[in-house]
Amino acid sequence: MFDIGLQEMLLIGVIALLVFGPNRLPELGRMLGRAMREFRRASDEFRSTVETNLHINEPDPVPVPALPEAVAAGEPAVLPSETEPTVAESPAVPATPLADVAEPFIAQRNSRLFHKKECGWAPRIPEIDRVYLKRVADAHDQGFVACPVCEPWEAA
Repeated sequence: MFDIGLQEMLLIGVIALLVFGPNRLPELGRMLGRAMREFRRASDEFRSTVETNLHINEPDPVPVPALPEAVAAGEPAVLPSETEPTVAESPAVPATPLADVAEPFIAQRNSRLFHKKECGWAPRIPEIDRVYLKRVADAHDQGFVACPVCEPWEAA
């Protein structure tokens, strides 16, 4: 680490013994060891906190569908967004309390976006993290920003 050889370490040890004395040297070694251990623990905790916070708002990766046989045969490709049913009519999305709630807008705790209930991102919000909102003004008051996909708005 510091390219200190055996001779340099021995010289540092002798100087420390002369300066602090034989009675105080073991105590200083324990104090230094505790300080290093505490520093390592604090840095590990900080690193794990930062890594956890960086991954909180990342959406789940969207699975890439396999190419249909028609594309392999040379026919023009049809985009999945053209053939997929919307969230409201999709049988793959299980019925959640999201459909039973009267509030027309939804947001995720510790996030900055809010969505319409019909937005494709709304089912991805875990039930435990959902915040239901009645009005766009309520969302703005709580610091949420409109979703750029569904662009929630209210009729005047």
